[in-house]
Amino acid sequence: MDDFTRKFDAVQEKDAEIHHILTTVYAALEDKGYNPINQIVGYILSEDPTYITNHHEARTLIRKLDRDELLQVLVRNYLGK
Repeated sequence: MDDFTRKFDAVQEKDAEIHHILTTVYAALEDKGYNPINQIVGYILSEDPTYITNHHEARTLIRKLDRDELLQVLVRNYLGK
């Protein structure tokens, strides 16, 4: 048994999960011939899941994300913070 304290960075873990989901959704949209950026932006603005294809369970994946958290991660990464 380990006798040391482990430190977990919840923000980094959440960012990694969001990154994985977005890249998976992006690839599924691209696979189906959609413009992934337009479709993801449409989903973020409206929260209408029909912007996202069911291909590779992309719609199910993106609905796991809270829109506010998604926007925070996008802004934080865009600004490099």
